[in-house]
Amino acid sequence: MNSSSQHVFPWGHSRRYNDFSTNFRKMFSERVQKISIDGGFTCPNRDGTKGRGGCTYCNNATFKPTYCQLEHSITEQVNRGVEFFARKYDSMKFLAYFQAYTNTYAPLHNLIEMYEEALQHPKVVGLVIATRPDCLPDNVLDYLEQKSKLFYVMVELGVESCNNQSLALINRGHTYEESVEAIQKLAARGIHNCAHLILGLPGESRAEMLNQARELSKLPLENLKLHQLQIHRHTVMEKQYNENPERFSIFQTFEEYTELVVEYLELLSPHIVVERFVSQSPKELLIAPQWGLKNFEFVAKLEKRLSELDTWQGRLCGE
Repeated sequence: MNSSSQHVFPWGHSRRYNDFSTNFRKMFSERVQKISIDGGFTCPNRDGTKGRGGCTYCNNATFKPTYCQLEHSITEQVNRGVEFFARKYDSMKFLAYFQAYTNTYAPLHNLIEMYEEALQHPKVVGLVIATRPDCLPDNVLDYLEQKSKLFYVMVELGVESCNNQSLALINRGHTYEESVEAIQKLAARGIHNCAHLILGLPGESRAEMLNQARELSKLPLENLKLHQLQIHRHTVMEKQYNENPERFSIFQTFEEYTELVVEYLELLSPHIVVERFVSQSPKELLIAPQWGLKNFEFVAKLEKRLSELDTWQGRLCGE
């Protein structure tokens, strides 16, 4: 393939990976921003249904914006989010992003009440719902399928790993097979889907992490969010890390992680849209790794490396 930066790749443009922002601009005529909503949910691995304590790495404070506060109603949270972003852009539409914990883990009538309240705002054009693969009963899927005919609806699944041993170790309480089933069900109903995966979980080898890209490429997966493993304060994993740091293979430099992501992308289907590569956390909550890089800064360095190597997403897919 021509190494020119102007080469058009299978996704229709010259960037070396199938990026989310370009795809989003194709879907919407105006700028669209997610507004985080806290619906007061919990998780089945927190309330005793499948376990206690939640995921070992989880501290929801690491990604919760200031305008998203549970003491405010959903309408108030939406209004505050709209006001927060409207300062930057006058013409903008919004997606209500139910983000904290498991946002389908409630009786259907409660979910409908919350989702519909968020959709009442005239500038909200859809829903993004973060949940677990094992918390998508058929009645919820039926409702979301119906809403997706009128609004943009995306379900984000915490897949986290393709390795069941790793999932057990981080106390997820579900299997990879359940993730596969959930992705297939969402795709069959025409509901946009996204998978979250963590690279660098304890005990996972580089080969296992790269094989993850091969496994995901077999699925009708639409979008992908990658996260480097981070150790956050006030988590079970912090205690585990302090007691047995040798069990963790933290990416100490972004260069090390970049090389892994390059290889991962080469194996990933070109049809999967990549939304993000790294997590960002408040400095006061982050123990390791300490890169000091924002997502857009990492993307710039990744794209430079892809160009240097004259490689791209999906180059080795299927090999």
